Amino acid sequence: MKGFKTLTPIPEAQKAFLAAVTHVPTEAFVPTPQAVGLYAARDVASPVDVPPFDRAAFDGYAVRSVDTLGASRTSPMVLRLIGKALPGAGYAGAVGPGEAVEIATGAPLPAGADAVVPYEEAARRGDHVEVYKPVPQFYYVSRRGEDVAAGEVVLRRGRRIKPWDVGVLASIGVKEVPVYKVAAGLISTGNELVELDEAPPPPAKIINSTRHVIAALLRDLGVEVRYLGIVPDDEEAIYRALSDAVRRFDIVITTGGVSVGEPDHVVRAVIRLNPEVLIHGIAARPGRPNSAAAVRGKPVVMLSGFPVASIVGFEVFAKPAILKMVGAKEEPLPVVKAALTRRVATPINVRSFVRVRVYRRDGKLYAEPLAVTGSGILSTLTKGNGLLIIPENREGYDEGDEVEVILLGPIDD
Repeated sequence: MKGFKTLTPIPEAQKAFLAAVTHVPTEAFVPTPQAVGLYAARDVASPVDVPPFDRAAFDGYAVRSVDTLGASRTSPMVLRLIGKALPGAGYAGAVGPGEAVEIATGAPLPAGADAVVPYEEAARRGDHVEVYKPVPQFYYVSRRGEDVAAGEVVLRRGRRIKPWDVGVLASIGVKEVPVYKVAAGLISTGNELVELDEAPPPPAKIINSTRHVIAALLRDLGVEVRYLGIVPDDEEAIYRALSDAVRRFDIVITTGGVSVGEPDHVVRAVIRLNPEVLIHGIAARPGRPNSAAAVRGKPVVMLSGFPVASIVGFEVFAKPAILKMVGAKEEPLPVVKAALTRRVATPINVRSFVRVRVYRRDGKLYAEPLAVTGSGILSTLTKGNGLLIIPENREGYDEGDEVEVILLGPIDD
């Protein structure tokens, strides 16, 4: 990008920026079924044992294990059946010497019994059951607290809540979950922009598509997005919008106005907010203009106005900042090895993000580079299903090289 005197390497930029992000979003309790996709604000410990009692792990007969010693097909142990236990309707009495209770999976183990003989290892004979195999104590018994013990932490702070987490929380009776409510203020800048509802755009104008890309990425992270509109290319107007947004939101993101041209006023407006840290320009391709600052511990991320470049900036700055604020770790994406179908040349000391199309042919995976340059080439976002990240210490890869590709969608056949 012409005019940038220096470009900060991505690792250095991230380290300085994230060290200055100290803000913690507010907590809120939400109903457990509605917590999926949000981040736990505290550790959640189980108040009860799950299961709350010893229960049968198989259909069969509840017995005293000592009564099965020496049992075999030729010399079975014969026990007297005294009742039946079902889930939600356990046997009220106790199993004594030489007795058994027919039991269904999930039913409470009757008092006195310490094992379950499956139907396959026994046979009913009227009011008695023949046991053909000796069983050890707790055979086919799910012990109390075996799944979750009282006091055990079932949800850690910072974990993004999954559907199965909701199931565990419901099983221990947790009706509400403490979560972080992360709110983002999204500002677009540029006199050339019009909104989608004004399509087709007038001459010399373009639709503000980057806004929708970034808003969708934020929502995908469980963030509440408030779009604050298009602000004209005016430093004072941008400053007022930023000042208000920093006060109201956990993270502020702008699009456009971050290069070094005459109309690019966003960085100058951010400087007026007295940031603790300011990174202007990173060694990335595409995405050099992407910038970031911390203002009173809150992240202010200034993204390129071009969709492809803005996504790079989002991954470099916005996503790590959100994860840090909520104490979360990034969830890994699947990675595959594929052969490049043509050479990819990239500048040294710049981290390059190359969209590729991964496809399978004759049992082997190939990666076809879609575009190496062009921050605004939107088609690569939909045609590509993979991302090749070329590190700073390489000048690219040759045709036929086996490379690691991050999968962003299904592999083409």
